[in-house]
Amino acid sequence: MNKLRVAVIGVGYLGRFHAQKYAAMDDVDLVAVVDIDETRAVEIAHEVGSAGRSQVADIIDTLDAVSIAVPTSSHAPVAIPFLEKGISVLLEKPISAHIDEAKALIDAAQRGGALLQIGHLERFNPALLRLADDIRQPMFIEAHRISPFKPRGTDVDVLLDIMIHDIDIILSLVKSPIASVEAIGVPVLTDGVDIANARIRFESGCIANITASRVSAEVMRKIRIFQSNSYISIDFAKAAVDIYTLEEHKQIQHTHLAMSESDALAAEIRSFIDCVKHHCPVMVDGVAGLRAIEVAHALKDSMIIPRR
Repeated sequence: MNKLRVAVIGVGYLGRFHAQKYAAMDDVDLVAVVDIDETRAVEIAHEVGSAGRSQVADIIDTLDAVSIAVPTSSHAPVAIPFLEKGISVLLEKPISAHIDEAKALIDAAQRGGALLQIGHLERFNPALLRLADDIRQPMFIEAHRISPFKPRGTDVDVLLDIMIHDIDIILSLVKSPIASVEAIGVPVLTDGVDIANARIRFESGCIANITASRVSAEVMRKIRIFQSNSYISIDFAKAAVDIYTLEEHKQIQHTHLAMSESDALAAEIRSFIDCVKHHCPVMVDGVAGLRAIEVAHALKDSMIIPRR
């Protein structure tokens, strides 16, 4: 069996997990882990049985695919050279903080004939995958994604750091153009917005209400979907689903689904590798990543920020 030659670029908090997943795959040769902090690269390389590097120049011509988990501000300059060489890229979310850079990434992938997958991890959550056929035409969606403050990810505001997950999910569920957006946000611990509420109205009539916070005392990752004759509640953190449906004689049927334990990151990376091997489209491509940040920017443009 020919193994795919893979590297992980950026082995901070998330990149380390990427390296662990690749190292466990029988059909992958984890050629190297790369980080500007060479000590960190060597440490993680030792952990996963690979080579540690501080530069990609020595290995770029030996690779079939890479995971890139560097800060968002570095996504385009780091990923584009790989894409232009035809090396497929799994790029952590968001695709970029800037729309022009996102478009440049998509163009580079097209020029190089490479796959570009964006790391919107929740698309691989078993609860969401299980409901693919049950969510038909949402009319109201409410999402809450809140977590304690972590310095990691604060190079972008809460919309691109946290809310982007739910923006991507909602865009994948609602097959309708957007009619209008509005938002309110508050800086609390950083110079950017740390807690925000957004409202997206679609031409179909669907309304999405999204709250995201990175200054909360607890963790919550929930989405509720209302459609004709049914209400679906998904708890992403617990991989649990509750479905309420209106049956004959106005009876409400409740179904609770406790999903088995799963590893969404392993599923995401497995899907990426399979797509590279079989030359098939990825689940979350560059265009999906672009759409998500376009909505995030529209929300930022409409955002009301109260005075401190």
